[in-house]
Amino acid sequence: MTVAVSSQSPFTAQGAPLLSARNQLDVITAYREVGTYRGAAEICGVTHKTVKRIIEREQAVVERVARRRNFESVRALAAKRIDDTNGKISAKRLLPKARAAGYEGSDRNFRRLVAQERTKYRRGQAIARSRRPAIWTPGEHLVIDWGVLNGLHVFCAVLAWSRVRFVRFADNERADTTLALLAECFEVLGGVPSVVLADRMGCLKGGVVADVVIPTPDYVRFATHYRFRPDFCEGYDPESKGIVEVLVRYSKEDLMVPLDVIAKPVTGTAQIAEANEAAKAWCVEVNNVRHSEIAAVPAQRLAETEHGLLAVLPSLRPSLGRRELRKVDKLSCVRFSSARYSVPNRMLGNTVELLAHAGTLTILIPGTGEVLAEHSLVAPGEVSIIDEHYGHARPAKPARKIKPRSVAEKAFCNLGPVAQQWLRSAAASGNTRLGPELAELASLEAAHGREPLIAALERAITFGRWQASGVRSILAAGTGVPQPTAPGQALILELPATAQRPLTDYRIDALADDREGA
Repeated sequence: MTVAVSSQSPFTAQGAPLLSARNQLDVITAYREVGTYRGAAEICGVTHKTVKRIIEREQAVVERVARRRNFESVRALAAKRIDDTNGKISAKRLLPKARAAGYEGSDRNFRRLVAQERTKYRRGQAIARSRRPAIWTPGEHLVIDWGVLNGLHVFCAVLAWSRVRFVRFADNERADTTLALLAECFEVLGGVPSVVLADRMGCLKGGVVADVVIPTPDYVRFATHYRFRPDFCEGYDPESKGIVEVLVRYSKEDLMVPLDVIAKPVTGTAQIAEANEAAKAWCVEVNNVRHSEIAAVPAQRLAETEHGLLAVLPSLRPSLGRRELRKVDKLSCVRFSSARYSVPNRMLGNTVELLAHAGTLTILIPGTGEVLAEHSLVAPGEVSIIDEHYGHARPAKPARKIKPRSVAEKAFCNLGPVAQQWLRSAAASGNTRLGPELAELASLEAAHGREPLIAALERAITFGRWQASGVRSILAAGTGVPQPTAPGQALILELPATAQRPLTDYRIDALADDREGA
């Protein structure tokens, strides 16, 4: 069946045709041009009431109210936990807390919330950490840092403007080592920059107050001697000294790995000296090659421009070394780096000054500077002793004094050194009844006399008799028993000389000839 559709517009309840969307736009345009309802109605062929209704409906801006998400009630909780954990907490760990706080939505919706807050947190952190590129000034900054690979420590320094690099090796990162290498770096550069920038390394940092680093007194004296200003990077901010961080990584990959440091650890002074010779040659090589960042050769840039802006080196190096005060203990020793070093016993209870440098520990009297002793540095747990500090040489074995307490013990030990020697040997043999037997042995003096008892003890020591019954048997045998003596000299006798015949006279053919001749 075919249905005919009228081409006319539908009518309103009052019989007026409805305006299409296009006609309504024409009405709005006409009203904006003439500014009156009746004028627009005459232009568009409609009544002024229709124009008014269309204009009012167009001007009534209905703002769409966003539907509240079911996780909005716990958004603050999620944001706080993400901030407390530096963005590390997961939605799985945070969901039980959200459930306890009243969240009733799905796990998937909550993961969306955590992802949104984590993205917001990371964006805020990125904005907070945003920085500008460094602008270096000639002769101003020297940046230093330490690195380590398989136990070998590498000291790196970069003259910031010219990009001249300095690399040396050491077996530790102590303050005296750091300052000695920094002094060598100044000598290689031929001058001193205005500022030395370092991270907050413990060997140069004396403390931190209100995030302000306090350098150690030794570092301050060193900086005063060379006339530069020590500066430290912000905490947990390696990007502020990225220029030297790159050098540390570069030296490990291009210098330490070819030296086979990983397979063959570098230990000992001789091996470190060989590694430093290789480091010197490597620095000469890289400083005379065009640097990609500055598009120039660092050595030429230093010689042509920056060298003249560096401060003049002082005529002498400062006294470098680790200085500490120690009190001499009852053993007439001082402790340094978990090792003991002897001091003359006349300094017992006094405070001395220790100076460690170049593998040597020097012990001084504070104030006067008098040298009391010099020791080679030893490993932790070891002891360095000089016998002259105690007035006599160390005994071969420790002496254990015999201290008799009971009446029987005192009576037996009064017999003299022989009795004490027998007592030690009997105790070493494991005689558990030695205590009661001493009274019995001491009573034998009244029956046999002192000298025979001492002689019996000597014989008991010789033949290993460590009980009272053995000593009594020796006393009962009397004095007629044989006495063991030490072996004498070899018996040498002079025998008379006899005629000698050669061996050829005893040959078979010679004997046959003798028989035929007979």
